[in-house]
Amino acid sequence: MKKYILVLISFLIVCFETFAQESLWEGQKIISPEVHSDNTVTFRLEAPKSESVQVKGDFIPDKINSGIVDMTKNKNGLWEYTTEPLDPEFYSYSFLVDGLKINDPNNVFLNRDITSLHNVFLIGGGRADLYKVNNVPHGSVIRCWYSSPTLQMTRRLVIYTPPFYESSNTDYPVLYLLHGMGGDEETWTERGRMAQIMDNLIAQGKAKPMIVVMPNGNASQEAAPGESSLGFYKPETKLPKIDAKSVFSDMNEAKKILPLLKESNQIIKSFPDIVNFIDQRFRTKKEKSGRAIAGLSMGGFQSMYISKEYPDMFDYVGLFSAAVLAPNVNVPPFDNVTEKLKVQFDKKPALYWMAVGKEDFLYKMNENYRRKLDENGYKYTYFETGEGHIWKNWRIYLTEFVPLLF
Repeated sequence: MKKYILVLISFLIVCFETFAQESLWEGQKIISPEVHSDNTVTFRLEAPKSESVQVKGDFIPDKINSGIVDMTKNKNGLWEYTTEPLDPEFYSYSFLVDGLKINDPNNVFLNRDITSLHNVFLIGGGRADLYKVNNVPHGSVIRCWYSSPTLQMTRRLVIYTPPFYESSNTDYPVLYLLHGMGGDEETWTERGRMAQIMDNLIAQGKAKPMIVVMPNGNASQEAAPGESSLGFYKPETKLPKIDAKSVFSDMNEAKKILPLLKESNQIIKSFPDIVNFIDQRFRTKKEKSGRAIAGLSMGGFQSMYISKEYPDMFDYVGLFSAAVLAPNVNVPPFDNVTEKLKVQFDKKPALYWMAVGKEDFLYKMNENYRRKLDENGYKYTYFETGEGHIWKNWRIYLTEFVPLLF
């Protein structure tokens, strides 16, 4: 018996030592970020040997030192910064330690934004409560692969099905939701809080239960980085260095994005492959009145052209900060906009919805596009916010657009 007890004690000692060794890799024993009752937020980082620590976040206006503020070091080597009271919102941030970008080691919650990772936190209240996981019935988010004969590859989709989809026999309408430049099929769930927004709007009776399909809008990709047959590679943006304000008026600038237009053209041509797969795999309403398409930035551009190319496919169209007008380049389907828009609007879509921020670099382009619609008497709905080309706006647009569907 004594021998058994000694063996047990030895085993427990080994386990304790192993646990102690593993605990050395845990985060620092501090709280960061700490959201206070007045909605101020304190960031902390233990870096006693560093000369400079800064925090960069989307809660800091870009006009203030490009969204970067200095943190202050106390006598114990702990760096801190406390914000002014922040509005309810889903925020992201990172640290700069002696100029090197790092993530907050005390915050395990991260989002990928194209080529980099950022820590995130949420301040609830008002509209931001839609971004939270609340005590409501939840839908499901699944990943599946479909065959695209047009692109000659198998590609990945992220799909939201509403609460009780599995236990019902109901056919559901479908929203096809597209990401922006550099994004992928995961972007709307990670950064856009799509699933939380849908769960909450449906629970509040503000949105009808629907399926949401998020494809990869990059025709050359099977899937998000790390999820394709290419394995683990470093993501990169494909956007060339351009003058964003003149790319739609200066031919030399326009030519720089010709490869991007050709890739978007492939997405436009192949989009029926996605719709056909969804209609075969899921219980959907297969008529035009049961389909919507929307997207942000590049995804808004694609949504505009997809809905124009297939005027009998989508009854609801949403353009979020969209790059709506293609340059004057001879690449189908960007060379006959006027004629195809007429066909689309002659069929009277149930909703053609546009939104953009007042400070968005695409604001003027959207203004010109609205003028074009007005000149032709085409009916649309317009929603405007402050600020620019940012996720804060795109989450707002989703919460405004979805209740108008179906």
